[in-house]
Amino acid sequence: MHAQETDLGTHEERDGRAGEGAPRTAVVDGARVAYWQAGPPDGEPILLLHGYPANHLCWRHQIPALARTHRVIAPDLLGWGASDHPFHLSFDYDTEVARVGRLLDALGIDSVNLFGHDYGGFLALGFTQTHPGRVRRLALLNSRAHASFTTPWYTVFTLLTLTGRAPALRVAARRLPFTALHRSAFKPLLRDGHLDEATLASYTDWMRTTEGSHRLLHFFSHYRTAPRPELRHRAAGITCPTAIVWGRQDTYLSPRIATDLAARIPTAELTMLDDAGHWLLDSHPDTATAALSHLLTRPT
Repeated sequence: MHAQETDLGTHEERDGRAGEGAPRTAVVDGARVAYWQAGPPDGEPILLLHGYPANHLCWRHQIPALARTHRVIAPDLLGWGASDHPFHLSFDYDTEVARVGRLLDALGIDSVNLFGHDYGGFLALGFTQTHPGRVRRLALLNSRAHASFTTPWYTVFTLLTLTGRAPALRVAARRLPFTALHRSAFKPLLRDGHLDEATLASYTDWMRTTEGSHRLLHFFSHYRTAPRPELRHRAAGITCPTAIVWGRQDTYLSPRIATDLAARIPTAELTMLDDAGHWLLDSHPDTATAALSHLLTRPT
């Protein structure tokens, strides 16, 4: 599998805003993955994995600082954003984790600093455990990781998985106002100026169409909300420098996940933001960036 690249320069050179402009593309599992690159092409690589229901723009505040010294790659995961949305491919956890490796192969990257928020952190944890030689440093930010969601959201996401797997429910659910429901989660960020309308629209507005709701339910038909005990058991085997960065006010994911990860991973350093919630990359960009920058100074 090969990456199809165009020399676009850094994000700042193209349009002045990290993560915008025309993406480069890589072919993974026969589908097109869109990604944005910044920083020195020969720099040590960082792969940024976004969460649900976001895309690469969730890292827009972090990319410029990280790209001063590193080659930063921010993809839209397959099925999201500007990447292809193939209905014939599986999105179960083990396949998604292995797909991270196939993306690195397509980019010609052997090992990488792997940073993941939310769903991206879930994938990053599994990939680090199954491919330890390919991860130089690991950062997990407000992710379900080895556990799962708080009770209300565990119920919501479980219902979505059941709906995605039941053909009759799936047809009926396509009429649900998915865009409005997802936008409600971002209202505080929008109100406080931490998120702009254009970025929010890129996260949610594709769900308005029948095809968009079909895409969303296809993803959830493969998703499982139950905790992953094997990830918990293997955490002690992670030896690369690791940063756990967490907003304590997260209503989706308990801070107990962060403290448990920090206790289990021998190399972990925990940064707990008492006044931040789930979307700390947006609400506390400088603190999140500082924690990631510090991780990059730790020897491998």
